[in-house]
Amino acid sequence: MRRPDFHLRRYQLWQMAGDGLLVALAYFLAYQLRFLDEPGTIPDRYMDLFINSLAFVVLGKVVIFYLFGLYQKWWRFVGGRDIARIVQAVTISSLLLIVVFSVVQPFAVSLPRSVAMTDFLLTMMLIAGARLGTRLFKERPDRGQRIARGREVVVVGAGSGGQMVVRELRLNPHLGETAIGFVDDNVGMRGMRIQGISVLGTTDEIETILDETEPDEVVIAIPSAPGTLRAKVVAACRAREIQVKTLPTVFELLRGGVQLSQQLREVQVEDVLGREPVVVELERVGAYLEDQVVLVTGAGGSIGSELCRQIATVNPLLLVMLDHAEDNLFQIEREMVSERHFTRVEAVLADCKETERMFEVMQRFKPNVVFHAAAYKHVPLMESNPLEAIRNNAIATRITAETAAAAKAERFVLISTDKAVNPQTVMGASKALAEWSIGAAGERHRDTRFVSVRFGNVLGSSGSVVPIFRRQIEQGGPVTVTHPEMTRFFMTIPEAVQLVIRAADTGSTRGDVFVLDMGDPIRIVDLAENMIKLAGYEPETDIAIEVIGIRPGEKLHEELFGAEERSQPTASKRIMRAVRDEAIEAEWVEQTLDQLERVVQTGDESNLGEMLVEIVNSPGGEPVRMP
Repeated sequence: MRRPDFHLRRYQLWQMAGDGLLVALAYFLAYQLRFLDEPGTIPDRYMDLFINSLAFVVLGKVVIFYLFGLYQKWWRFVGGRDIARIVQAVTISSLLLIVVFSVVQPFAVSLPRSVAMTDFLLTMMLIAGARLGTRLFKERPDRGQRIARGREVVVVGAGSGGQMVVRELRLNPHLGETAIGFVDDNVGMRGMRIQGISVLGTTDEIETILDETEPDEVVIAIPSAPGTLRAKVVAACRAREIQVKTLPTVFELLRGGVQLSQQLREVQVEDVLGREPVVVELERVGAYLEDQVVLVTGAGGSIGSELCRQIATVNPLLLVMLDHAEDNLFQIEREMVSERHFTRVEAVLADCKETERMFEVMQRFKPNVVFHAAAYKHVPLMESNPLEAIRNNAIATRITAETAAAAKAERFVLISTDKAVNPQTVMGASKALAEWSIGAAGERHRDTRFVSVRFGNVLGSSGSVVPIFRRQIEQGGPVTVTHPEMTRFFMTIPEAVQLVIRAADTGSTRGDVFVLDMGDPIRIVDLAENMIKLAGYEPETDIAIEVIGIRPGEKLHEELFGAEERSQPTASKRIMRAVRDEAIEAEWVEQTLDQLERVVQTGDESNLGEMLVEIVNSPGGEPVRMP
């Protein structure tokens, strides 16, 4: 039973009065049916029993219904679980009625068993029927003003998501859409009618179904649907110029309730990548952040802002958002406070490269956990500005780690990249140095758990090719790729961030490097073609794809593990540990970073890029010599 709420609202009083009348009617009809075959009316002694016990029966049953929580919601919202609770409440109340009449015997005449049984059945029918009838009346298609049938919609997925779509279309006639059929891969559901809508077949038959029904729109109503299923549906719809929309993904659902008129959206490229979505129970794996002070650097960036959103859901004591970019920091602060109504935030404008400022911030807030997401990530730009790459990605990481340890932080998490593996670019080399500096910090500061989390490209981030491709498509093309066989690992930002939060609680040794399972690599050409199709165009016919050649230092295929690293499983199946056969000495890392810092201070960047890549690919040798 639910814990009763003794503060009665007006609608609850009306519901209790209605149930009282239904209970009285059932009790009266039970007597009428019992003596239906006898001439005349109900015998006097039983009529006296009915009159004397009516108030007792009505009051007793309504009290039991109340204790079972039957008055905690409007009748129009009653569902399957509520019906089960009604069955329990009516059964218990009827059994207690029999016990009282047969054992306590408060009245001169015993209650006939047939009356008790009939009363039980009638009460069940009337109490449940009243609620279901109210719901059917409220959800009838022609409620309010009658409208035209409007656009016809086929719903992919006959589960809870699909049923929600159909229900919302009926309850909101202003949407101007009508569901005409379900498509579901459960073959046992073929031909069934769910909420009055037929299941037409499976997604393997989607082309035939679309040809026969000719809908105006298809809605994919499976939040956890794999990319292969979405891609199949999208391809069939695009070939017939049928609009496709989808319910939010699991991660979007976790970030807020779904309202169909606001949340139903166009299919995006991440929906059709053909990889299984990563699902993590954030409330469980992020429980270590509850009631903690958490600091996120680069909080206004794509990864940092998503970290802030997800950390806020696990109830930290304080979320400190740090960024050097004023506009980005302002936007994420407004989102957290005004849109998400999370007020335990502090926006700090600071630069991770400034030791004194970072020390001041760390000492002021004393964070328990630090997520270091601040970094430069655009490869060509870093090639042209190697001094800034070293300053911001390597030296700033060391400063942030040292000041966090001085403030006695319990955990420090570096957001790294697959470009740090066998790097051929300045950006990759600077991130490799950042990983090594975290490993060295773990050796020096035993009270802080330092870990690095390495993963590949994230869709929609500022460093991703997706925004570039989208702009090129909007401009009419061409979409430029560097090589027809080039591949990259891809993951959505929410997926990556959830695994980062999980990895931060996985480390068992100091300086661990964790690698996220990114799935299979994806050809960049395939990504470009998918984006062109999703925009409603045909690759090479409407939008050209141009191969422009590999840029200096760019790899054909990225790697997640280095030549001297091996993969080691962890307790999380989507997170692996990168273990080096020979550890890099912390002293060498410190000497190299010291020398590089002096190079940065002099501002002499001649041959710095080539020298940096050479050092990182042969660690442990002589420290870098100033050019």
